[in-house]
Amino acid sequence: MMAYIARRILYAIPILIGVNILTFLLFFVVNSPDDMARMNLGLKRVTPEAVENWKRERGYHLPLLYNSSAKGLARVTDTIFFQKSVKLFQFDFGSSDSGRDIGYDISQRMWPSLAIALPVLLVGLLINISYALLIAFFRATYIDFWSVVLCVVMMSISGLFYIIGGQYLVSKLLHLVPISGYDTGIDAIKFLILPVIIGVIGGVGSGTRWYRTLFLEEINKDYVRTARAKGLSEKRVLFRHVLKNAMIPILTGVVVVLPLLFMGSLITESFFGIPGLGSYTIDAIDSQDFAIVRSMVFLGSVLYILGLLLTDISYTLVDPRVRLS
Repeated sequence: MMAYIARRILYAIPILIGVNILTFLLFFVVNSPDDMARMNLGLKRVTPEAVENWKRERGYHLPLLYNSSAKGLARVTDTIFFQKSVKLFQFDFGSSDSGRDIGYDISQRMWPSLAIALPVLLVGLLINISYALLIAFFRATYIDFWSVVLCVVMMSISGLFYIIGGQYLVSKLLHLVPISGYDTGIDAIKFLILPVIIGVIGGVGSGTRWYRTLFLEEINKDYVRTARAKGLSEKRVLFRHVLKNAMIPILTGVVVVLPLLFMGSLITESFFGIPGLGSYTIDAIDSQDFAIVRSMVFLGSVLYILGLLLTDISYTLVDPRVRLS
């Protein structure tokens, strides 16, 4: 098993390096530091002196890859690639274009994002899997038909409708919870209830339909027929056999949302005024703070690759045959 995990880690390293290089090319070659300076200064006629001062204040005045004017190792270290890209592997995010410590901001904003994403993930999994098992139990009946219709309808509705509709109904008309905002400690719960509920409801349609497809595919396999032939009840077949053998694709689906545990939801946090990493990224895009955007892209890549690694490890627990692959 350790050899399997070691291989997966070795696979992840070149992927992360490739993402880092691609991000560097997009931010510093396709979009040069001069372009960033002009967009940030926001002036129609920007003097070369203003551009140069803006670049120097943020460390963008250095050569991209090789500093011929420096000596020794500084020829490599005193470059934009080393200062802005290589240091990301040490999780040294540096300062934003506005002068804020990006690492500190991330450490503070990750908790509100986690407070929303973790309940949405756990409660959503419980509801979606339970509902999908119920549909599979009553397959080829009116319950199955109308449940699929309901799922398709919920999938077709934009997430903005759930957010705006929930804010209008629950907050503006019924005055049950605040419409937006955030607080620390136990008082944060009243601000998180509505975003969590909307996040769960918004994912019921696609999640339930996906799990239903997995369960129906497993139900038609030979081992299920054998279990029924031995006299096992349909309930026991579903929970002891079908659910267990469907865990690998379920784990794969969970990987898709794992980065959101820390990265946050861009739309949800923006509409509800939650000071998480999602709204942090949106604010950085609006203010054209490229240092923050670049850091969030790298952090998202790390979390996604980590999620893939954890999923591969989980595969070995669910199905030991994976270790031999």
